[in-house]
Amino acid sequence: MSNQTAWLDKAVFYEIYPQSFCDTNADGIGDIPGIIGKLDYIRDLGCTALWLNPCFLSPFGDAGYDVEDYYMVAPRYGTNEDLANLFREAHKRDMHVLLDLVPGHTAVTHPWFRESMKAEKNAYTDRYIWTDSIWEVPQGMGCIRGISSRDGSCAVNFFSHQPSLNYGFYRPDPDCKWQQPMDGEGPMATRETLKDIMSFWLKMGCDGFRVDMAGSLIKQDEECKGTIALWQDIRQFLDREFPGAVMVSEWGEPDKSLVAGFHMDFLLHFGPSHYNDLFRCDEPYFSRRGRGSAREFVAAYRENYAKVGGKGLICIPSGNHDMDRLARRLDQEEMKIAFAFLLSMPGAPFIYYGDEIGMRYVENLVSVEGGYGRTGSRSPMQWNKGVNAGFSAAAKEKLYIPQDESGDRPDAESQSADPCSLRSEIKRLMALRQKHPALQNKGDITFVSDGYPLVYKRSYGGQSITVVIHPADEKAAVPDVGGSILYKLGAALRLEGGTLHMDGPAAVFIEK
Repeated sequence: MSNQTAWLDKAVFYEIYPQSFCDTNADGIGDIPGIIGKLDYIRDLGCTALWLNPCFLSPFGDAGYDVEDYYMVAPRYGTNEDLANLFREAHKRDMHVLLDLVPGHTAVTHPWFRESMKAEKNAYTDRYIWTDSIWEVPQGMGCIRGISSRDGSCAVNFFSHQPSLNYGFYRPDPDCKWQQPMDGEGPMATRETLKDIMSFWLKMGCDGFRVDMAGSLIKQDEECKGTIALWQDIRQFLDREFPGAVMVSEWGEPDKSLVAGFHMDFLLHFGPSHYNDLFRCDEPYFSRRGRGSAREFVAAYRENYAKVGGKGLICIPSGNHDMDRLARRLDQEEMKIAFAFLLSMPGAPFIYYGDEIGMRYVENLVSVEGGYGRTGSRSPMQWNKGVNAGFSAAAKEKLYIPQDESGDRPDAESQSADPCSLRSEIKRLMALRQKHPALQNKGDITFVSDGYPLVYKRSYGGQSITVVIHPADEKAAVPDVGGSILYKLGAALRLEGGTLHMDGPAAVFIEK
């Protein structure tokens, strides 16, 4: 890691869904000036970096993950200058900003796609993945067809309005001439344009990118060898032109993404990570009922940790715009213990806006911008007890996504003033993490127990801290943990003769 990216060693990220964070012009939609106005709140919590969900021009069929212009901020959020000002204001506070980069597909309204639909060959004919015939569909992928004069079907990555950009095929089928190799003219033009987009925002002051679906660019690439090579090329470009540029991947396979040149990877909420065994299942591990299990999560984590040689750059988010809120399954006291876990694990923590106050999943919302079941996790931030919880001065019916209407909904102002609140507990945990290198992003981890309680040791530079996480409402004892208690939360506990005794749910950090 270069000196310019050393800030990642202690980074704690705060994810912002722009349309739902803070509205300054009373149109019912959050905006960039609203984010700027809340930077001090985020810094006070202890977060040192931001991840902004897509804020570029878009028809917003998928919350901005359907980009219409990679070089222009969506007017509803502000202007390019507003975004540049956000970078400057963040840097004044020793904070950093990652933009959400969507390299795999665009909106159907993107000018590139409109040009690619034309029957006559042009500079954008091969910018997307088109078959040679309207009757042929790309195997294993959805497609758009019958919408233009061009004879062919265009592959899509997810929704039918997200045509797949063409980075080539790792093993092109010789019988399908439309499957172009990675080094074909069209795929290489797409790759170079991606570099241009990254350059544009890095020159503007952006610190790097969280990359959407990073492992999916090269097609028919089961082992991701082609995709790894593509990102290694981009990393070489960045190291040459922008050595401080950070890349965090949505990949879920750190043994591949870190080799590809990414600084960090997420444990995803789908696939084999068992991450949601902890938070989002019928019996989550962090419920005080004590009926859950962390065993398969620990096994998967150990496997990934070994694959990357213990680099510890596997990020575990509190949640994100695609997941249920923590509060859908856990109450505020249970979430305190969950955050003791999240903020004592290796890799950079990512806190989804509002999770620090225990915002709830809003049930039964009509889908907004392709959110469907995810819409309930995207409701407006609750700042205070005023109109629209301080999110917006617009009339309630103008709010783009409805708010939690509960009379006891949590808010940031109240929790900031309450030393016993969830937010205050998270702030204490953040400060402790920043003080002790063993608890930070690069510290090593060794699991001691994967049941109730969960026990692991963090170590770095001669410091060793044992972390005991016990969500269950039952007594427990942990032997061989002598030392001094750095942090304690929860039920009555005592340390006697090197054995920690707990009478119920608790979290304890012990330094030897």
